[in-house]
This record gives sequence, structure tokens and C-alpha cells, in this order.
Amino acid sequence: MLYFSNDYSQGAHPEVLKRLVETNMISVNGYGEDIFCAEAKEKIKKAIGNQKAEVFFLVGGTQTNQVVINSILQKHQGVISADTGHIATHEAGAIEFTGNKVLPIKHINGKINSNDLKEYLKSFYDDENHEHMVYPGMVYISFSTEYGTIYYKDELVSLHNVCQEYQIPLYIDGARLGYGIMAEDSDVTLKDIAENCDVFYIGGTKIGALCGEAVVFTKNNVPVCFTTLIKKHGALLSKGRLLGVQFDVLFTDDLYFKISKHAVDMASYLRKGLKEKGYKFFIENKTNQTFIILDNEKLKKLQEKVVVSFWEKYDENQTVIRLATCWATQKEDVEKLLKIM
Repeated sequence: MLYFSNDYSQGAHPEVLKRLVETNMISVNGYGEDIFCAEAKEKIKKAIGNQKAEVFFLVGGTQTNQVVINSILQKHQGVISADTGHIATHEAGAIEFTGNKVLPIKHINGKINSNDLKEYLKSFYDDENHEHMVYPGMVYISFSTEYGTIYYKDELVSLHNVCQEYQIPLYIDGARLGYGIMAEDSDVTLKDIAENCDVFYIGGTKIGALCGEAVVFTKNNVPVCFTTLIKKHGALLSKGRLLGVQFDVLFTDDLYFKISKHAVDMASYLRKGLKEKGYKFFIENKTNQTFIILDNEKLKKLQEKVVVSFWEKYDENQTVIRLATCWATQKEDVEKLLKIM
């Protein structure tokens, strides 16, 4: 079987595994208070151009979203998200589980528009009954989005400006941050991300690590007792060194961005082949995710040889599927997929 259903089917990049073995017998402190985490944090701060930033390592994406959002919001507040956002769809109500509501807003190809955001916030405060409603306390976006699209720099700046106007933080889910930054038409750098939000995370799970995400607070705005809250949510790893070692490797010699570009290149190669074969695309994007519309009977035949991701029903006879490439995707596998299709 060929696996194109997601970008975390493989284990970890060989350089990550190599370094984990090399450091395996070195004794260090636990809970991220070790030399490997310290070195990784310094490399991340250098990469974003902000030595005053504060970095924390967590075990996974859902835990990260839950901890960050719950630690920032007050009890009366909710988080604004595109109605297709990960926290609004595929995180099993993790945000609501901790007492904060996800406030859905319409999307355009997976993205929140700054004008729509401003209108949402204005309408809330213009409503005479808003004291009986959940207050919008922060804004959540994904980069890249669940539809594989990206925010361009002017869009990111506009969103951040609206958040600043209403004095609420902008939080960026960076599960696929590398793939978004290295997209063919991206004009956003890691430094741009750090400058135009209040907190974001650098995804490791989907980009070369066995597991782990790096949360970055950029405005001297770490919530009170944040480490305590991480542990309270069950997201603090006692062997925190494992996360530090991995991010230290990923942020050495631009490995994180090199392997992200590889995934994007493989997706581009795949899309070119699909276009030549006349396949219909559900949405256009330039990252590592490809969405096509398939006849249901053709999909059944494809699934005999390829593991793909169901996205949504297009109509009674057709289905939207996602084909995801990643840091580990080989060109030969893409060619095999194209041959099957």
C-alpha cells in the first residue's frame, strides 16, 4: 500500500533519530530543564530574530492548542476560529472540554478575512445583549490552513492589526508551519510569523519529529504559571530532553525548512501529474496538501492500493479526498501513485 493520507505516517527524520541515539546515555534534568532544550530554544529564538521570545516544548498539537487557549482566555471568553479550523472540527471538543467556547466565523478557502473579523467583533460589542454572550477573547488561525492555503503577509498584518485594535491576542497554529512558509508562492518568513502574532507554535510532529511542538510567546506575554498549566493539562513530558533534542536538530543548518521544501516540491510534482491526467481539483493551493474530487467508484478502486484521506462529500456520486506529502515522501512513490491513477 502507498500512504498519502497524512503527513505523519512515518517516524522521524534520520538525523533526529541519530541524535537521539547519540545523546541517549547523557544524564540531564527532567521536564525540559536540560541542556538540549536550552540549546534548541536559543536556535529558535535566533531563527525568529527575537531573543526576548519565550519557548516551551509540548507533546502534541491538540494538547498545545488546548493549553495555550485555556491559559490565555478568561472564564467568560471564547476563541474565534474559522468554522473549518482544527479546533472547531477535528479536536473532539478539546477547547470546550476545558471551559472555553470556540466561536466559529466564516472562512474563505480556509482563511479568516480581516474585514470579516472586524465586523464580527464590532457586531458583538454593538449588540446590547453582549453581556449575555461569550466574549471573544482571542483569534485562532492555522498556517497553513486545513485547506492547505496560506496567509500572505498583508493578510497576516491586517488580522494582527484588528486583534490589536480590539486588544485580543492572535494565536497561530503552526502544525504545518514549515510547509506553509516554504509554499511556492509564500511571502511570509518565520520572522514575519513571530512579528505578526502574540503566540504561535512550530509543528514538529508533522515535520520531521517523532512528536512535539514548540510554543513561542513573542510579546513578553507568557501566561502566569504556564509550566504548571502545561502539567495540569497532561502535556508536560518528564523526559523533556526528547523534545529538546529533536528541535535542536531540526533547527540546525535549516533542516526544518529544507525538509519542508521537499514536501512542497513533492506535492507540486504530484499536482502537475494530476493536472496532466485531467483530475478535478477541489481547491488550489501550493503547500503539501492536495485536494481532488473523485467519482465514488474510482475512489473505491484507488483505495485498494492507496491510503488516502476522506475530506468531505462533494455530491451523491463524488467525494473530495486529500493527498498529503511530507518530509519523507519519495519521488518514486509519487510516480507510483500517478501511475495507479
